[in-house]
Amino acid sequence: MTRSSRVTRALSLLLVVALAVPALARAQRAERFADWTRPTYPAAEYFARHARAIVFLGANDVLLVPSDEGTSGGETFRQRDDFEYVSGLEIPRSILAIDGRTKQTRLFVPKTDPRFENGERPSDFPGRALATDPALRTMTGVDTVLADAMFDAYVAEIAARGARVLISTGKAGSAVGAAPTAFITPSAGELLIAQLERTHAGIAVQNAFALMAQLRMIKSDREIATMRAAANMTAEAIARGAARVRPGIDERTLTGAFTADCMAQGAQRDAFTPIIKSGDNALWPWRILGAHYNRRNRTMRDGELVIYDVGCELDHYASDVGRTFPVGDRFTARQRELVEMVRQISDAVIAAARPGVTLADLQRVAVAAIPASARPYMQAPLYFGHHLGLSSGDPSLPELPLAAGMIFTIEPWYYNHAENIAVFVEDEILITATGRENLTAGLPRDAAGLEKLRAGTRPPRRPAALQR
Repeated sequence: MTRSSRVTRALSLLLVVALAVPALARAQRAERFADWTRPTYPAAEYFARHARAIVFLGANDVLLVPSDEGTSGGETFRQRDDFEYVSGLEIPRSILAIDGRTKQTRLFVPKTDPRFENGERPSDFPGRALATDPALRTMTGVDTVLADAMFDAYVAEIAARGARVLISTGKAGSAVGAAPTAFITPSAGELLIAQLERTHAGIAVQNAFALMAQLRMIKSDREIATMRAAANMTAEAIARGAARVRPGIDERTLTGAFTADCMAQGAQRDAFTPIIKSGDNALWPWRILGAHYNRRNRTMRDGELVIYDVGCELDHYASDVGRTFPVGDRFTARQRELVEMVRQISDAVIAAARPGVTLADLQRVAVAAIPASARPYMQAPLYFGHHLGLSSGDPSLPELPLAAGMIFTIEPWYYNHAENIAVFVEDEILITATGRENLTAGLPRDAAGLEKLRAGTRPPRRPAALQR
């Protein structure tokens, strides 16, 4: 190789490196938290939630709310409900502390997000700072953001003053002192309880389920708007799905179409695995159907019924709506009779829902509305329903009277194994200052209206504010 050739090659290599370095630098720039994610609501919403929590806390109480661990096996990350409620942050391995004595909120987070680091592939995992990122404080209204290494010192401080520590476990009942077993996976809160009891002898620890239920049962105006939108999406997806029902179609095809319809309207995902069940499958609760890998895929036959028990999830908030359709063109006379009976029972319970009424009161209304001949086949625990919010089974305290801002389902079930028939209707009810609003009333509930949906005939969509 001549001297000039060597010089030319060296210059070419330098040019390649010069061009590559800026590209490499761009690929390796650490990601900022707010580049791709931010809380659903403005900081004022989370600050108001912290203030409400302080009202419920005693003068020497501290509430600790752990986040999800964050490791993914391929699924999209979804934050733990209680941590989502108090922060709105998509961060792992963190704890938010609300102190009843100091009225201060502290957020303990990793120095950097472990999910954004991989030493073997640095150009693909650019890193993301957490503890030093000011966005975490400004987005959530917390007073202080601290590195997770400072958490043990904080616990030692509150333990020394004899504070009662309330820990969010996500489970009702006492989880304190319950040791993990070889067959039961503890929640993040239960693991935190075990850790504190192991490292701080004598610390006073209690389950914060009741406190979190009291906070989450009453929805803010922003939450109500989100849930109203999610309910409308679900009603629309059910209406589209009903028009696809026909003999020969299978449950999984309808399930996939429902999920697609949710996402096409802007929902991030299903609120839960859609329960679309027909014929013999319709006679069984979701836990039995879900216990089998391939059960939810039977092919429908003329003369059967198909039940939709489904929900779209929007901005972490769940919806949960149910209707029953004929697989053929029309209900049989017996099917129509049962559809109308279940609707009338639901109507009676909805009409009784208002501020000051307890769930026990609604249960009495439900039982009284069931015809004597149907009582052996009706499922009537509590009031035929459950609270909704960040979960399709939001935490609730059934002894508390209903209050404005609560959203729950009313869903009478009829399971008759003797006649091989099941019927279901489920609506979402918002308690208002003067009564109640059925958020899903725009979706037909009577036999004639359900047949029209099955035939692809759509009723005019009313504005949500008029759906009373």
